[in-house]
Amino acid sequence: MNLTDLPGHSTTGAADPAAGARELPPSLSFKRISRLFESREGEEVVALQDVDLAVGKGEFVAVVGPSGCGKSTLLAIAAGLDVPTAGTVRIDGTALNGPRRGVATVFQNDHLLPWRTIEDNLLLPLELRGGIGEEQRCAAADLLKQVGLAQFARKYPHELSGGMRQRAAICRALIQQPDLLLMDEPFGALDALTREQMIVDLQALWLSRRNSVLFITHGIEEAVFLADRVIVMSPRPGRIALELKITLPRPRKWSAVHDEPEFHRFIRIIRETFEQQGVIH
Repeated sequence: MNLTDLPGHSTTGAADPAAGARELPPSLSFKRISRLFESREGEEVVALQDVDLAVGKGEFVAVVGPSGCGKSTLLAIAAGLDVPTAGTVRIDGTALNGPRRGVATVFQNDHLLPWRTIEDNLLLPLELRGGIGEEQRCAAADLLKQVGLAQFARKYPHELSGGMRQRAAICRALIQQPDLLLMDEPFGALDALTREQMIVDLQALWLSRRNSVLFITHGIEEAVFLADRVIVMSPRPGRIALELKITLPRPRKWSAVHDEPEFHRFIRIIRETFEQQGVIH
């Protein structure tokens, strides 16, 4: 079966399936982004090559691809933590030249400070901006309640499980009320059951806020479940091999969606793309 014959599918140069979402000014845009590194042996390594991508206002975009394809490099560039070798990055139409307020990042490791309570970890970004008041503490308490951590506000990170700490890390990002949320494989270190619950929790948190999200993952199922649009990267040098608009209605339920033929069709399209690239044999 030819992938281009399947509805909901596009490749570079084809009609854009997310054209409707992109009618809004993009929250984040990459234009012809390339990133080169030099190995210890002095060899040139091309991590990303000519990547064009936009994340619309309120859009959830997931990027999936094999290890080493430049997914995390792309996110680091979006966060202002890395600089592309070529190309431009814009946030709300303005060129990015470093970390920016209004952008929050969640990494695979929670990076909670062990000497601060969970509540104080959440409040740290606001504290660094100038001060904590009752309003901010109420916001922290509300976020912790939403993710089932209300009773752990005064606990320390070592007293929580990995999944609970990652929930707290996501809350620490959300308390900043970011317009753009960047997530780099935030569930990669979790066990399968905790991962499933975190996926469902993240959808609920996002639906209540509708900020723009760039979500990096290895997981095809979680990408399809969470995203409005899935970007499939090629093996290194990373390029966009596929853009796939996900038309499943929201809110999505983890168990129920696995009974939906459309869910499995999207997964099949992505897997077939990886097969064509030799990533899956």
